[in-house]
Amino acid sequence: MVVGLINANPVVYEKKERRVRSVQTVTDEYAEELIDQQEIFDHIRDIKDPEHPYSLEELKVVTEDSIELNNKQSHVRVIFTPTVEHCSMATVIGLCIRVKLLRSLPSRYKVDIKVAPGTHATEAAVNKQLNDKERVAAALENPNLLEMVEECLSPTFD
Repeated sequence: MVVGLINANPVVYEKKERRVRSVQTVTDEYAEELIDQQEIFDHIRDIKDPEHPYSLEELKVVTEDSIELNNKQSHVRVIFTPTVEHCSMATVIGLCIRVKLLRSLPSRYKVDIKVAPGTHATEAAVNKQLNDKERVAAALENPNLLEMVEECLSPTFD
């Protein structure tokens, strides 16, 4: 048994089967691939939880339905659900999602990361931290925090 965890025994769900995605393109002088909800989910589903050997998908921290996308406005919003109301890693999880999407999506996309309403004791504070450019930049300058984010983003071989 793991000692000192806020949620030592989280509920673990089965991963969804990966689907083959069809590619759509915008037909204008700057033809480019359109992004869909499934693609965004595929980018973040395998992020590892900072405290457990499970992915955010397996813990249902993120789901395909928790992603809002507006291609016309180049805007993505991911709403994640911590496993417990007092999750001390909520900010780290949100930071991992933000970093993964910033590395994966075209630079024109604005990314918002939010805690699902009513699922975290300090929801407003977490949301403020995750969507403030200066705070995010400062967090990523911290070598220990950056190492934790990189570990969560490193690929796993199931």
